[in-house]
Amino acid sequence: MSHTRALRNRFVDAEGSLGERLRTARWERFRRLFPGIEGMTVVDLGGTADMWLRAPLRARHVHLINLEPHPADLPDWITAENADVTDPEVAAKLGSYDLVFSNSTIEHVGGYSQRRRFVAAVEQLAPLHWIQTPYRYFPVEPHFVAPGFQFLPLAARARLVRHWPLTHSRPGSAEEGMAAVINIELLTRTEMRHLFPHSTLLSERVLGVTKSLTAVRAERAPEPAAASAD
Repeated sequence: MSHTRALRNRFVDAEGSLGERLRTARWERFRRLFPGIEGMTVVDLGGTADMWLRAPLRARHVHLINLEPHPADLPDWITAENADVTDPEVAAKLGSYDLVFSNSTIEHVGGYSQRRRFVAAVEQLAPLHWIQTPYRYFPVEPHFVAPGFQFLPLAARARLVRHWPLTHSRPGSAEEGMAAVINIELLTRTEMRHLFPHSTLLSERVLGVTKSLTAVRAERAPEPAAASAD
């Protein structure tokens, strides 16, 4: 393992890393809000089988929707398909579930109109939801583990991502660099409230600073969210 990959793992991926501790705490919060998860059918928009296989809980059934390929060998409680849920025809064919789950996906769907279609699918697919996204004003951009990266001009981000040592997969060309950054649009609290006006908006904090936001419609009422400026 390279030195830079090891450094990224220390912060994001490895057992005991900050990222792993935050994921564990997130699952605990999720379980409190959805105590009946073991008996629920879940559609995961943008999720992976690996995430559910590593999770400290299990739904009755999980259906994954992702543009990326899925593993061929899945357990019988997980099914998957390659599709774009922002396409209304795709969403209409998916049927209904108990819960829509989505982790760090809405910021990737590509612009406000696509986010509105994503939200329409969420509302159509299930009565309950958990939609998490990184917070725009957290000091470190989470995809690239780069301080202030999201506030740079697009051209600067496309150049920097080709050299930044903590990037997960470093682009090899200018074109790949632009493709890596152009469709990541981190959301603010105001935008999430606008998109999910009837949901509770929860904040995940690190050292008192909001790191991510989650729009929730749950079995149990979430704890009241603290008032905060954008």
